[in-house]
Amino acid sequence: MKIDVVTIFPKMFLPVLNESIIKRAQAKNIVKINIYNLRDFSKERHRKVDDRPYGGGPGMVMRPEPFFEAVKYIKGHGSWVIGHGRVILLSPQGKRLSQTLARRLSKYKHLILLCGHYEGIDERVRRFLVDEEISIGDYILTGGELPAMVLIDAVVRLLRGALGDNTSIIEETFSKNLIEYPQYTRPSEFRGLKVPEVLLSGDHSRITEWRRKESLKRTARYRPDLL
Repeated sequence: MKIDVVTIFPKMFLPVLNESIIKRAQAKNIVKINIYNLRDFSKERHRKVDDRPYGGGPGMVMRPEPFFEAVKYIKGHGSWVIGHGRVILLSPQGKRLSQTLARRLSKYKHLILLCGHYEGIDERVRRFLVDEEISIGDYILTGGELPAMVLIDAVVRLLRGALGDNTSIIEETFSKNLIEYPQYTRPSEFRGLKVPEVLLSGDHSRITEWRRKESLKRTARYRPDLL
């Protein structure tokens, strides 16, 4: 998979992309991630990417030209194939990111992520450049950079080979619309608190059944909307 990010703050991504699973996935050529500075595609003298909104109002609006130029450049210098890629705008008005959505996006060969800022982006970017808008929650952030990082993390870990044990993807929270069962490790007793006996029994059928029931109980208690 290839993921290209367009942002006015490219340095924000360096710590995230150079650690843990995402770093290893890039090293194994499972995913290639490029970060582009939106200002490099501005034709303004001072690389300006925003301007006052027509009709008045507070703040600044991001201009359409740099986004169109950036996406044109990326598609023209990469492996873009119609039907196998998506241009995504990180936006609070987009559809909510979920495990199901992340799984769908992981099937594409190329994602282009656009990070907004200020009071928003010129509507022509939304209407004529973007394939879909995605939000990570019902709250406002300073820009689209953090949501883009969340989306990258959610998608990359679903790519084949990104995790050391692919079975962990199957058993994770939300993979079956259930919250994950309780997890324990050594020691078997800590400050008088014991690990459930069934997990020490070695009886895999009993363990599987226990985990299924615990997942259902947790989901019913904390996220009944998933049932």
